[in-house]
Amino acid sequence: MEKNVYLDNAAATRLDERVLEAMKKYYFEVYAVATSEFGYSLGIEAREALDESREFIAKNIGADFEEIVFTSGSTESSNTALKGVAMDLKEKKGKHIIVSKIEDFPVLNSAKSLERQGFEITYLDVDQYGLINLDQLEKSIRNDTVLVSIQHANQEIGTMQDISKISEICKNKDVLFHTDATHTFTRVPIDLKKIPADLVTLSAHTIHGPKETGALFIRKNTQISKWMDGGFQEFNKRAGLENIPGAVGFAKAIELVTPEENKNIQNMRNHLIKKVLGEIPDTTLNGHKEKRTPQNANITFHYVEGESITLHLDMRGFSVSTGSACFSKSLEASHVIMGIGGDHERAHGSVRFTFGRYNTMEDVESIVENISEVVSELRKISPLGKIHEEDKK
Repeated sequence: MEKNVYLDNAAATRLDERVLEAMKKYYFEVYAVATSEFGYSLGIEAREALDESREFIAKNIGADFEEIVFTSGSTESSNTALKGVAMDLKEKKGKHIIVSKIEDFPVLNSAKSLERQGFEITYLDVDQYGLINLDQLEKSIRNDTVLVSIQHANQEIGTMQDISKISEICKNKDVLFHTDATHTFTRVPIDLKKIPADLVTLSAHTIHGPKETGALFIRKNTQISKWMDGGFQEFNKRAGLENIPGAVGFAKAIELVTPEENKNIQNMRNHLIKKVLGEIPDTTLNGHKEKRTPQNANITFHYVEGESITLHLDMRGFSVSTGSACFSKSLEASHVIMGIGGDHERAHGSVRFTFGRYNTMEDVESIVENISEVVSELRKISPLGKIHEEDKK
């Protein structure tokens, strides 16, 4: 079987074998509930593993031990942040929440759910690169605003927001601030001793850790209600048995990320952008050129469907994702590309390449060669491509 070149690491990453090895013990040997109340050694050892993992993650982002709440992943973390704050403050302060138009679905759909429950949501515009306007944000905050949720980096185009300035604005306005750091955590430094964010979504699945494992940073004294009913786990912030293997794997995954790896990933990303934009005509880089995550390249190949590109690349052994409506169950074009001012043609022709630990520069050279051939072939049979060629004559 030929090698599959996987370039969809923003969706999920391959689990590192070293992470799996660290987790095994807590599946087969120390498999007790993480509590010492029962007084037996397996329970105490499980609790110690959970605490050590929590402490390691906390130190990695400049947080305190009790400010890290383990969850089942980024979706639960963001749902907890928005809905927990909304429930706690709706009677005390108000029912107004601010998000950007290009948030990932856990935030965007949580906001829409709250909107159906009577909350008022302000959806901030973004510019052509995906950046919010800080003046618009400041002017949008009202006396009844309970939460601002702006992602650290966009899931599709990789554009990074200035969360330091955003959090300062919110702090000065006495409004809670949540950011989804799913696509920046460990790839870009985050120091919560310097950035006064109140809630931060973290996830293991984008850094070669286990899927369905994440955390929510909740700064001390943040007003937030428990979202799920049940037991009193996670400082009574979340109900349900703690995922000990997941927590251990999450911490191990963080430990394995190095500055050298991040630089290597960025070099591969830069090389792909340079080669594609330089060698394939009628292409557009989506997102900010500099203010973007090191692993992300999102490019529109005009006059051809992203779905067709993706399928043809798959047949050649390459895995990438697209913003084409045909690849979405909602049958809508990418809300991110549309949000940055793109039209349906630009959204339908967009392809996302995201790099990880197991990619090489040879992968970049190989996919550029193949995508050049695929796009050229597809444009010859594309109605849009034919019209474009006629217009050039």
